[in-house]
Amino acid sequence: MGNDSKASLDATDWRILSELQTDARMTFSELGRRVALTPPAVAERVRRLEQCGIIEGYRTRINLPGLGLPILAFVNITFPGGNYQDYVRIFDDTPEILECHHVTGSDCFIAKVAARSMSHLEHVTARITKIGSITTTIVYSTSVNNRVITRDMAEPDTPPHP
Repeated sequence: MGNDSKASLDATDWRILSELQTDARMTFSELGRRVALTPPAVAERVRRLEQCGIIEGYRTRINLPGLGLPILAFVNITFPGGNYQDYVRIFDDTPEILECHHVTGSDCFIAKVAARSMSHLEHVTARITKIGSITTTIVYSTSVNNRVITRDMAEPDTPPHP
């Protein structure tokens, strides 16, 4: 499903999405109990949400400090003259870059980077500065992480749920 198309979801689909965003490992039996459907009915709805591209996959949330990656930073990247097409492969080739977004404004990209230490972060950013200029912002703490996407966010005309 492309970015410009929008699937038609009912309230039950939204409840399923909410539950799966909270715990994608729950069984269809448990999910069905939570949304008042039989396991086969839930399985069919989940399959449909997968096929239309609403559910893109299932991931495990990782505790980065627990893996020895306590430094999290956002790196704003600007390429000379805005010509970046020849250089974006560095993002795929740098495993410490967890996310990278092409953005508007004075920067070309914003990358989310995880590192073992400040010197490790310095090494990662040094690779990027060979092809463009950067500004690095270190994260002290995270207030909101992996927010559950709700119907109210996606469908502004939907009355809020009590």
